[in-house]
Amino acid sequence: MRFKEGENTFRVLSSAVTGYEYWNKDNKPVRLKKQPTSTPADIRIEGDKPISIKYFWAFVVYNYKAEKKQILEITQSSLQNAIRALCENAKWGDPKGYDITVGRAGSGLETEYTLMPSPHSAFPVDLIGVENINLEALFSGNDPFSGKVAGKDEIDPDKIPF
Repeated sequence: MRFKEGENTFRVLSSAVTGYEYWNKDNKPVRLKKQPTSTPADIRIEGDKPISIKYFWAFVVYNYKAEKKQILEITQSSLQNAIRALCENAKWGDPKGYDITVGRAGSGLETEYTLMPSPHSAFPVDLIGVENINLEALFSGNDPFSGKVAGKDEIDPDKIPF
């Protein structure tokens, strides 16, 4: 799922995996579980500087506009902080219990995001299943939707960064 101009409403369906991401010289994402201690040799160069390595959260969501399950990766610290604050708030808690709408306006360095939770609500049980989506595949460059069961490779909910 990518945030488009306007409102983007989704429901978080899984625990998050976290890591670090950069784009290589072939313009493909490289995701690592730990922050690199030096600049990777294959990192894309823009101008005369390597692009930044970003901390990311990724989880399975239900995208209401697309009407399907997708993987949402969030690298914007403002959105990560807003979701973390909701998780730590006793009245909101786990984001699997309510929808979240992210507003996007502008483009490039002028892009602005807003985040608004919706009141707690039930979610159709038949849409919840994420057992065949392996978020750990993001780190190996494999397809998370390949049908291989995540099983023990999925992150423990107690280890989510919020």
